[in-house]
Amino acid sequence: MQQRGAISARVLFGLAPHSTCESMKRWLPFVKSDPLVAVIRLSGPIAAGGRGGASLSDAGLAPVIERAFRKGRPAAVALALNSPGGSPAQSALIGARIRRLSEECEVPVYAFVEDVAASGGYWLACAADQIWIDRSSIIGSIGVIYAGFGFPEFLSRYGVERRVHTAGESKSFLDPFQPEKPEDVARLMLLQTPIHDAFKDHVRARRGKRLKEDRDLFTGDVWVGEQAVELGLADGIGHMVPVMKERFGEKVKFALHSPRRGLWSRLGAPAVAGVMDEIEARALWARYGL
Repeated sequence: MQQRGAISARVLFGLAPHSTCESMKRWLPFVKSDPLVAVIRLSGPIAAGGRGGASLSDAGLAPVIERAFRKGRPAAVALALNSPGGSPAQSALIGARIRRLSEECEVPVYAFVEDVAASGGYWLACAADQIWIDRSSIIGSIGVIYAGFGFPEFLSRYGVERRVHTAGESKSFLDPFQPEKPEDVARLMLLQTPIHDAFKDHVRARRGKRLKEDRDLFTGDVWVGEQAVELGLADGIGHMVPVMKERFGEKVKFALHSPRRGLWSRLGAPAVAGVMDEIEARALWARYGL
């Protein structure tokens, strides 16, 4: 069962399974092995824990990233990326882990964007040395967002009284059941600004002089395909297999690395995940029409 699942996953992903001959080559020092590209699939919103294992987190991806860089002496690591973003901290942790292992193992990293690499998804793309996208890929959204709801009129309409007692004036910060306060909004901006600055610093450090200097790329806007390439947010239009074959030859092999899903997740845990988590994840995708 386990072996059949591994083979089918590679077939669905467009990757051929390793042959017995290729395995033997790796054990024979006098026979040159075909180049190997380790593939890490990064698909879904970015968040710590939760969401039935459907989200990307540093803790969940750590063993996957380690295996990709260290198993089989890969010539490169390719990120198959499809994410609308999420947690800034988790994005930074995952990206830093990829960079650290790339430098330690002296293995280059290539990102291949599918539908979208926006916000935290683009942070992950910038962990690669090169970013390749489809003509219809959406990338960018270099900004920070906070979204919520306000219910004060709803409570008063139905005669509901909410009682909140705090020690510390900021403990009820942005309480959705109270009218929005200007001082709370000002405080929120003070929190968002350093996160945005860290995002901009990361993009500038990774993309460098490839970024178009006469455009403000940090407004939270997004671009599609060739627009993103012209602005220096991506390096070209291309897909994983042909680009890697062009780089490493027709005999290049691919090894797919993905998180090992537990029994609870395989039996449908996402179906019983928290409703609010599911709504949040769908809202992230919906912002890009997905």
